[in-house]
Amino acid sequence: MELRRAEYSSPNEKGKRGFEDLECYQLALDLVVNVSDFAKKLPADEKYDMVQQVKASSKSVTANIAEGYGRYHYLDSLKFYSNARGSLNETISRFVEARVLKYIEQDYFEALYKLARRAEMALNGYMNYVRKQRAGDENVNT
Repeated sequence: MELRRAEYSSPNEKGKRGFEDLECYQLALDLVVNVSDFAKKLPADEKYDMVQQVKASSKSVTANIAEGYGRYHYLDSLKFYSNARGSLNETISRFVEARVLKYIEQDYFEALYKLARRAEMALNGYMNYVRKQRAGDENVNT
């Protein structure tokens, strides 16, 4: 099953990076686009339950990455990145529920699941990078 990519490119000046340039953010944006498509496939009686929850959890991922990126202290940043990871797992849980309830086919479930896990891996990698940068800063001063 082919999933859609978010149609977005950062207007940042060359050499200036923002949160939207992070791989984890870009994958989370792809997830938002595909969750929107996924939500349209759910039955009408899920409109005020699963649809709202999965849209909110997927959008929370991008929002928390952006907010964490904007924080000055690395521990503040990591807290928001951790929240983003929790929202990613909440989104995955909705995919699992949709599959168990037979709202979606196995191949579609697997594609969504793999995209979310790729976003999670990228986010974990970025979180490790932030931690190592901080550890490097501490070693420089000793």
